[in-house]
Amino acid sequence: MALIVQKYGGTSVGNPERIKNVARRVARFHAQGHQVVVVVSAMSGETNKLIALAKEVQASPDPRELDQVCATGEQVTIGLLSMALMDIGVPARSYTGGQVKVLTDNTFTKARILSIDDAPMRRDLDAGKVVVVAGFQGVDEDGNITTLGRGGSDTSGVALAAALKADECQIYTDVDGVYTTDPRVVPEARKLDTITFEEMLEMASLGSKVLQIRSVEFAGKYKVKLRVLSSFQDEGEGTLITVEEDKNMEQPIISGIAFNRDEAKLTILGVPDKPGIAYHILGAIADANIDVDMIVQNVGHDGATDFSFTVNRGEYAKAKGILEKVKADLGAREVTGDNKICKVSAVGVGMRSHPGVASRMFKALADEGINIQMISTSEIKISVVLDEKYLELAVRVLHRTFGLDQAV
Repeated sequence: MALIVQKYGGTSVGNPERIKNVARRVARFHAQGHQVVVVVSAMSGETNKLIALAKEVQASPDPRELDQVCATGEQVTIGLLSMALMDIGVPARSYTGGQVKVLTDNTFTKARILSIDDAPMRRDLDAGKVVVVAGFQGVDEDGNITTLGRGGSDTSGVALAAALKADECQIYTDVDGVYTTDPRVVPEARKLDTITFEEMLEMASLGSKVLQIRSVEFAGKYKVKLRVLSSFQDEGEGTLITVEEDKNMEQPIISGIAFNRDEAKLTILGVPDKPGIAYHILGAIADANIDVDMIVQNVGHDGATDFSFTVNRGEYAKAKGILEKVKADLGAREVTGDNKICKVSAVGVGMRSHPGVASRMFKALADEGINIQMISTSEIKISVVLDEKYLELAVRVLHRTFGLDQAV
């Protein structure tokens, strides 16, 4: 029989009845003779409540103490799910991240996993128990509780599957798989039977909320067989995320249209056009632990140039404040910003062998009068920054342009 890691998100364990439903699903796998490790998130909305509580006490919560508070959400869920399993005759044992010894670095609120001690879990699995582990959390080498960042339970699930060399990691969520785009924006969006790790990594990094990007990185690196399913449906194969590209000759050039509303753009005007200037600007941003996405440096004129980049909208004010200091250091002319932008991306491994994708994309947007502010490309994706008001129109147009509403 197989060793399976199942991860359930906040909506899947959002109330006692849903927790009981999860327990019944897990029990079916256990009854078939499989060894099952279950990773759970906090109940839906609980982490936001805990953060709000912390901010009522301290306007800018201390990161270490915030992790102490936020980690309690998952601790509640593991206890409740273990009780629900015991109540239907399935032996179970719950573990916090620290009890499993998910060892992380000490970057509070955004910790990265260093190693996992799988021995305690294996002992319980060999004894016939279901192991229930709190996602989103670990401990550093000094025993401090750490959290992995929002959505970190996906990363926990895949990391545990890698450590245990699980046969499959199943990510249960409120959708039944990975779609060509968000069905709430494009009702004609189709569920994909398979998608490559490369494509899923791009989709996750570009705004698709189905899986957290770090979980896809883990799965690809350690060749973890990953499947996305719905916790609210008993049938269906979900979407399998694979290493190999689909060899189907009719495979679309583009697999999906991803988008992200939480974008902001910053520009520092009139900086000296000389070596090291990009490092001087972005080094200060990196030192503040702010992730930079798209970057554009204009052609220099008269010894000066303009430098633009995008950040998460939630870090816009902080990044802009840093740039004002950089402006003074460099003698730049001005710092400008726009926190009403979005990013829309076309993703597909088919781009490698099909020229003209960019021109089709740009023409489709131009025909709708949508102006492109920034462009970024990789081997299998093209991203554009647009005014936020055009997001849904752009997604619908591109989804239709690349035939994603057509059955394969």
